[in-house]
Amino acid sequence: MFKINSDEKEVYQKLIEFRKSNDNSNAIIPKVAKCLDFPSNRIKAKVLWILGELGLKNPQGTKPYISKIAKELENNGPKIRERAVGALGRIGRGDFDLIEAYIPMILSKAKDPNPDVRMNFIWACENIATITPDVFNDSMEIFAKLLNDKGIRVRRESPEIFRVVGKRRPDLVVPYIPKLKTMSESDPDNVVRMHAAGVIKVIENRDNI
Repeated sequence: MFKINSDEKEVYQKLIEFRKSNDNSNAIIPKVAKCLDFPSNRIKAKVLWILGELGLKNPQGTKPYISKIAKELENNGPKIRERAVGALGRIGRGDFDLIEAYIPMILSKAKDPNPDVRMNFIWACENIATITPDVFNDSMEIFAKLLNDKGIRVRRESPEIFRVVGKRRPDLVVPYIPKLKTMSESDPDNVVRMHAAGVIKVIENRDNI
């Protein structure tokens, strides 16, 4: 579709047009996915985001490209890793079976050196846990460590995975309620306090059913 020497602005604009198109996603996804090999991180980041959004509604359409998306989790560019883990999360929300084999790779992003990647890792896991929380049976301690993350955006997002999991599997969250309660009462950041309180509310509402 696009040659290696195609103008970046032209390709980027075409991707926007694809995203806005009313065409069947089965026709759009292959066209977008071809741009994964375009030599521009800006283009690649846009492609990964679009594939994630299209994959949420049409996960089977992204199946041929999931291994390539997963490979980008090891990209040297943090924006690419961020978008790759986010895309897998969206696709996994649509059809968990398609990304199940890549769960260990996804979980490894909890220790990514870039805080934006760690934050998007949590967000991706929230997407997956919305439908299949059981997959994180043995992973809650990974999320618990992120409650103390040095990155403020990571700390703000980290309670949210407990809220999402807690709606379906409160037993996985209960061991962390004391920590979350302390955060809800004394954390210096208002957003952290609010999100931690939201987890406690979810568990309390479940207990009262």
